[in-house]
Amino acid sequence: MAPAPRKSPGPSPQRRELYFFALYRMLEASLLALVAFSPAGEYLLQIRQPALLQSVVVLYFVAAITLLVAGYRSELPPSKQAAIGLGIDIAVAAAVFSTTSGSQGGVALLLLFNVGAGALILSQRAGLGFALAACLVVLLDSLYVRTVDIANARPLAESVMFSVTYLATAVLCELLSRQVLESQALAEQRGEELANQAEINELVIRRMRTGILVVDGEHRVKVCNEAAWGLLGKPSPDRRQLADIAMSLHRALLAWRQGRGETPKAMTLGGDGTPEVLPRFVSLSLTDNLFLIFLDDSRLYSDRAEELTLATLGRLSASIAHEIRNPLAAIMYSVQLLEETAQLPEADQRLLEIIHTQCQRMNGIVQDILGLARRERSQPESIDISQFARRFVDEYRASHPLETDVLQAVSERSVLAMADPRHLHQVLTILVQNALTYGRMPGEPAKVTVSVRSAPPGAPPELNVIDRGPGIPAPVAAQIFTPFYTTSEHGTGLGLYIAQQLCEANQCSLSYQPVPGGGSCFRIIMPPGMTLMQDDPSPGRLNLA
Repeated sequence: MAPAPRKSPGPSPQRRELYFFALYRMLEASLLALVAFSPAGEYLLQIRQPALLQSVVVLYFVAAITLLVAGYRSELPPSKQAAIGLGIDIAVAAAVFSTTSGSQGGVALLLLFNVGAGALILSQRAGLGFALAACLVVLLDSLYVRTVDIANARPLAESVMFSVTYLATAVLCELLSRQVLESQALAEQRGEELANQAEINELVIRRMRTGILVVDGEHRVKVCNEAAWGLLGKPSPDRRQLADIAMSLHRALLAWRQGRGETPKAMTLGGDGTPEVLPRFVSLSLTDNLFLIFLDDSRLYSDRAEELTLATLGRLSASIAHEIRNPLAAIMYSVQLLEETAQLPEADQRLLEIIHTQCQRMNGIVQDILGLARRERSQPESIDISQFARRFVDEYRASHPLETDVLQAVSERSVLAMADPRHLHQVLTILVQNALTYGRMPGEPAKVTVSVRSAPPGAPPELNVIDRGPGIPAPVAAQIFTPFYTTSEHGTGLGLYIAQQLCEANQCSLSYQPVPGGGSCFRIIMPPGMTLMQDDPSPGRLNLA
């Protein structure tokens, strides 16, 4: 769904008004030319100075053509062009009054339109100014004719009425122009807002995880967003018939329209490799011309159900684990008392060792479950993970006798990252214990390395736990972070899941990477840390490491 291109704006209202104004001026020039150069002019007016009138008309005709062409090609603002044209109109009207007799009424009436058109384009002060100029021309001509040729003089009241009409027309046209400009500005603003809203709506629909299809009454696809295109198996854009794209969906829509079908069940639309979808149908019109189809990926519902199940199971497990701790502590205390008994048979000592070992295992399971249920909110801070890794290895060696196993920390230089030290310590403990337990070849000691990788500029720092064991088969590696999944009869299946959850709480990512030549690598990609600028002693200025 590509966004529709915006239409280029047409000429402004003032440009259009100026164009029609220039056309009307051409009509006026043509009428005056008919009077000045045609024999019919003698029957219409009494021309006192024919040569002067013809010169004025020719100049007016040239000016009218020039203003008509300049309306679109000139860079002058429309207001200046209108002022020039209106000034020429008033000057020509004055010249016609002085060279003819009996023309005042007709020319004054033609000038009325010029005054009104000029007021539409000009400002209020300029429009009233030109209206007053037209009034003066009409009134002065009337007074001049009454002085020189009283026989052809028209009533003075007529000139006064023309003057009042000019002023009223200028005021009304200026108010009308103001309202038109405000309406156009409001329309353009609303149009731009609607265009922006349409683009936002289109972007939201295109990026929605729910597939959306719009089909017409003949089941031709009109709109298809990216999610629907993927769920349909990425068909060719040339295929528009729903029956050609997904026959099962076409039949389900047809059954829904006929009222024979129940709520459609999950179906596969795009063949092998595409997930099952749950279609929903909505009619967009009463005439059955448009239908909206929602395609929901069934995996989303499965993931939500799994999340709810895990949350419920976590709360239940935490309650059970809490209740187990008290009797488990009593059993361990009793075993310790029995171990202190003198002359205990060897068989009984072996039984006590088994009880003690299994109690420790149960206590570890309880601790894992409680740690999963009571995970504290992370408090990330900038830490040197190279120094952290070396300190962790030293502490782990001191508290866990390794015998022949090897645990070492490798780092090239100081690397800063953002993480909660307590959570990172817990994650490394889980990964190192797994590596020492399962990352060894049969009959050989384990070799585990905690490696800090120096990040190139712009790349996040990495913390790797690497062993040289047999590695993890691909089918098992795809599920190792699933809660309660384990391949060991002594494991709980929660260690790697807890480690991944703690990493996500610190905006880190934990993944498994096979090691070429044998072995496993659990990689933690971390956000870069922050430190003070070295070249700026001012406090509080931070720099991304």
